[in-house]
Amino acid sequence: MTAGYPVVWVESPLQFVAATELAAERGVRMRVVFRLGPQMPETAAELLARGADFASCVPYVGIPWSELARASEWIVGDGLSGQFRLAAAVLRPRAITLLDDGTMSLRLAAALAGQCSFERPEQRAPGLRGLLGGLARDHLLRLAGMGRLVFFSVFGTERDEFRAAAALGVRLRANRFAWIRRTARPPQLPGTRVLLGTARVADGLLDGAEHRQQVARFAALGSAVYLPHRREPAREVDAIRAIPGVTVVEPGLPVELFLAGLDGLEIRSSGSSADTTLAHVLGRPRPVGRAA
Repeated sequence: MTAGYPVVWVESPLQFVAATELAAERGVRMRVVFRLGPQMPETAAELLARGADFASCVPYVGIPWSELARASEWIVGDGLSGQFRLAAAVLRPRAITLLDDGTMSLRLAAALAGQCSFERPEQRAPGLRGLLGGLARDHLLRLAGMGRLVFFSVFGTERDEFRAAAALGVRLRANRFAWIRRTARPPQLPGTRVLLGTARVADGLLDGAEHRQQVARFAALGSAVYLPHRREPAREVDAIRAIPGVTVVEPGLPVELFLAGLDGLEIRSSGSSADTTLAHVLGRPRPVGRAA
């Protein structure tokens, strides 16, 4: 790798989008390593097709040790992952920018502020893993004290978690999705009433039958377009496809990329960070509404 490039390390499509927005805002070419997973190759291809100017963009499995070791700055999507905690504790990066990771960004800001443990909610990391989390947090806070820790997010000091992190020296920069709006390639949808899919069923946070009832109630008020979440099980999507009045459209991309440039949509969700991000992407004055 050419020395001096910031290195972007992302693990989800939304993180990928945020990295592109940051690169466009800074006007700096970055080397991107992205974790292989659902929608990741498709998101990479779409971003490049829209003109994302990366120094390089390559898939990766595991921790990209050599790239991170020589990076002038880490631009990280998942600051709570076990791999990041290990890499940060070992390599001690000189500067870090944290990217939008949906509602997990709120968890990360709270963890930096000491309001919760430095791990994902579903994780419990005793022993060495817990120690690495503590070491990673300590290093991040040292960087914050030197003005070298930035959080690039759609969320800001209107949220208690981010206000607390800012009080510790974390620099906040607003992500308003200007690049996505400028490069939008709006699709042709079969309707204007859109219901966003959710990963909450797969994560055990929402009962599948309850979710299908929400979809049915929405469709009962008029034909609906359903956009599955990338982690929704195929059997769940098939069950929703069978609900009268519902047309399932597989976006293959994060909804922020897929829906950019469309007007006149009525959008509902079962509750996700897309409620907030889409408000900026679509230029709405308030977040997307919740499904009844």
